[in-house]
Amino acid sequence: MASLPKTPEFRLDNCRALVTGGSRGIGFAAAIALARAGAEVWIVARNSAQLSDATESAAQEDLRLNPVTLDITDTRQVRETLAGLPAFHILVNSAGLARHQPFLDVSEENYDAVMDLNLRATFFFSQQVARRMKQEHIAGSIIHISSQMGHVGGPSRSVYCASKFALEGLTKTMALELGDAGIRVNTLCPTFIATELSRANLADPAFHHYVLDNIKLRRLGTLEDVMGPVVFLASPASALITGAALLVDGGWTAT
Repeated sequence: MASLPKTPEFRLDNCRALVTGGSRGIGFAAAIALARAGAEVWIVARNSAQLSDATESAAQEDLRLNPVTLDITDTRQVRETLAGLPAFHILVNSAGLARHQPFLDVSEENYDAVMDLNLRATFFFSQQVARRMKQEHIAGSIIHISSQMGHVGGPSRSVYCASKFALEGLTKTMALELGDAGIRVNTLCPTFIATELSRANLADPAFHHYVLDNIKLRRLGTLEDVMGPVVFLASPASALITGAALLVDGGWTAT
């Protein structure tokens, strides 16, 4: 009689996870999902008051989030702060910025701000975390929160799309270079998620109609829609997945 295959583990017990942009929105949802799956979680953000709110909210469910006040665009501060933390098994890069303008109106200031956080900061933050993973022989998982806009264009989103397309390319090269160390690198690419940050854009009826017309499931994404995929990419259940993009877009990019 043939032996049955063993279902891979989705639990993250005895794992340490680090989430940037972890005080609100997708980053906070990712942190909660990882903590519920058993990981010990640190959350990074610039705003200490928002970090306090996040940790207090998690504590209501007896979940512990370790707050780290840090501007991840400051590479010197990143190096110093990470040197004082343990090596991690999981990194979720959720910190990001969007400043939407028509291509002909984009200012150098807005271009620099978006690219500095979405690409440069993510690049060098990941470099530090991955270096420690490799030094301590941790076969870890790095998850970049990208976007469906890393696969398609969008009106008034030239800089945002450029940053996310670049992030997709970075992910593939990181996967190639870090694979020998057992470090997996993937992107998670959501469609429009109903959050505090997206509320202003979605309040425009014409834009709201445009979004729903392109999401084949005809609804906005929720934070819960992202939580399962984060745990999947962080866990042994995705052990052979690296250099890939997991599109959580309701079918936006299917056409």
